[in-house]
Amino acid sequence: MTKGKADLANQLLEQHVKHELASLKGARLRKFLEQELNELWSYAGEITLSRITSEGQVMGVIQRIVMDMELDAGIPELAAEMATEVLNAEVQSKTTLGQIITREQATGFLEEALELKRQREQVISEIMAHPVYQELVSNLVYHGLVNYLYEDNLITKSVPGVGSMMKFGKRMANRAVPGLDETFERRLKVWLSDSLPGLISRSEQFLHRALSDDELRDSVMAAWVSLEDRTIAELHEGLGDVELQEFVVLGYEFWLQFRKTGYFEGCARAVVSHLFVKYGERPITDLLGDMGVTREVVMAEVDAYAIPVIDVLREEGYVEALIRRRLTPFYKSAAAHKILQQEA
Repeated sequence: MTKGKADLANQLLEQHVKHELASLKGARLRKFLEQELNELWSYAGEITLSRITSEGQVMGVIQRIVMDMELDAGIPELAAEMATEVLNAEVQSKTTLGQIITREQATGFLEEALELKRQREQVISEIMAHPVYQELVSNLVYHGLVNYLYEDNLITKSVPGVGSMMKFGKRMANRAVPGLDETFERRLKVWLSDSLPGLISRSEQFLHRALSDDELRDSVMAAWVSLEDRTIAELHEGLGDVELQEFVVLGYEFWLQFRKTGYFEGCARAVVSHLFVKYGERPITDLLGDMGVTREVVMAEVDAYAIPVIDVLREEGYVEALIRRRLTPFYKSAAAHKILQQEA
């Protein structure tokens, strides 16, 4: 390209850059973004979800970003710091539980939970069958029975001196027949072992009757009434910064392991598959609308976030540099050279 043509190309480039910079500022920028949003929204009303993406592509994003991406070690540290700041924030001492969850909402959650009667009965049965609970019942019955025999029965309470005589007789009997205590204890525990299934069965039946919907409703709502006026700070009293940070770290470590399980992948695939069954052949605006995203919502965020960010980038020189990177190759191209020759 001759010097004259090169100078003309540079002049055109500079004027083009100025034009673009002027259009990306103030009211012109907003008008441009609003116009483009309208155009995109119009296309979104015609283009289907399956046309712009697929199940495989969406799962690929989940696989790369959610399941496989290596997360920096600073993330749990930052999360723990943020959790501590939340825990110690002034709002904790000014906000009551009732301001976060209303009594009506709590009642609604409770009523839904009461519908899970089968699950409740299953939990009770599993607790009753647990060896720890059975051992607890056995120990309670054993110590209660021994205590009753030697101290708390009606005779020892009503007749002065009987309790002392029984204890004295017990000591004398042990001296006369060494191991008598052990024999009594062994036989009592054998009896308890034989009787335990019946005791467990009766206690399970008792809990099923006691934990009726009405009893649970009254108990839970009574507890709620006692808590709803307490502040959040009072409710988490005793939970220090260190303990909270440990919980955050444990939660983070759980997430790192859980996201790689087949269970998580299966759940993600089920959600994505249903998404495409429901919206795959429908316009994108149907999906956005069901999510509450309208053109007005997007434009509000453009005003609040996009335009201020573009203003900062323009002030820093990025916008001009971007325009030059896009336009300079054209004005130095053979095509531009040919046009300028024709004009000459």
